[in-house]
Amino acid sequence: MSESLESVATRVVRWQASHGRSHLPWQQTRDPYRVWLSEIMLQQTQVSTVLGYYARFLERFPDVGALASASQDEVLGLWSGLGYYSRARNLHRCAQLVVAEHGGVFPSSAELLAKLPGIGRSTAGAIAAFCFSQRVPILDANVRRVLTRVVGFDGDLAVAKNERALWEHAEALLPVSDLAAAMPRYTQGMMDLGAGVCTPKTPQCLICPLMGVCVAQKEGAPERYPVKKRKLVRRSESWWLLLLIRLDGAVWLETRPSTGIWAGLQCAPIFPDRETAANAAAAIAPLASLREHAAFLHVLTHRDLHLHPLAIAVDHECRPSETGRWFQTTEWPQAGLPAPMRKILEDLA
Repeated sequence: MSESLESVATRVVRWQASHGRSHLPWQQTRDPYRVWLSEIMLQQTQVSTVLGYYARFLERFPDVGALASASQDEVLGLWSGLGYYSRARNLHRCAQLVVAEHGGVFPSSAELLAKLPGIGRSTAGAIAAFCFSQRVPILDANVRRVLTRVVGFDGDLAVAKNERALWEHAEALLPVSDLAAAMPRYTQGMMDLGAGVCTPKTPQCLICPLMGVCVAQKEGAPERYPVKKRKLVRRSESWWLLLLIRLDGAVWLETRPSTGIWAGLQCAPIFPDRETAANAAAAIAPLASLREHAAFLHVLTHRDLHLHPLAIAVDHECRPSETGRWFQTTEWPQAGLPAPMRKILEDLA
């Protein structure tokens, strides 16, 4: 490594101490449970969104044992609206494994942490660096961007061998001394740079502590990094949601399958077209009129969902399927609902 690159860790640590973020609640602790919770929530989610969820989770689940003993539906209920629900399911499974296999104590090494559900190599590195000062790299989206620009790494990260090579660069740049103090601050500093300075578009190179040692800045083309040529293929689907509402206000919700979109969440029955949904409604309540509400678009990472809510009033006791139950008006707000399902019910209420 060149002499200039050897100074990267020192520059990042110094910059973070004076300019980095230090006010976030998970930065005030080295408790692995709290750091782990924040890291999972922050995956693909903005800090401003996570703050409220983080506080509510800790209020309800102050430690890993409390989270492990909760029902999945309760966990999904608190997570509702945060998106990427596989994170919540893995969060719950991980807590149960930490209690069952580790006596309620998180492993102190990144290698062991990475074996737990929902904790990949980068998240494991963050927990190990923040809580145990272990000399391990992280490579989340922000840090990946900073790193590729600093070293001028132009390999296509859609190719596995290039991703592995970038991990090697990340490890080579880590602090080499005073790890107890340097590793948490260096790790946070790389995150902070990616979040607020080395941004995807119009990076603020003039105020970056790595100006002068950054290859991309010297080239005058930081926005060409990182390189990832494989494009996400988006699809568009139309879903008809059948809202069965009893006279007492209860709504029928079914548990979604364990895989796929909204896995494990509570939702109104979904149909591929209006005719099928209308036929199902007629079979349940032949005399009821079907009310169609305004359709709207819900955008996922890989899918555009065009949602069409249909509602009927049910004046008799029935059980449309084996995978659902009636939720009273006091129950469904606490259930694990997809954000658009919650919006529909709130609008109806």
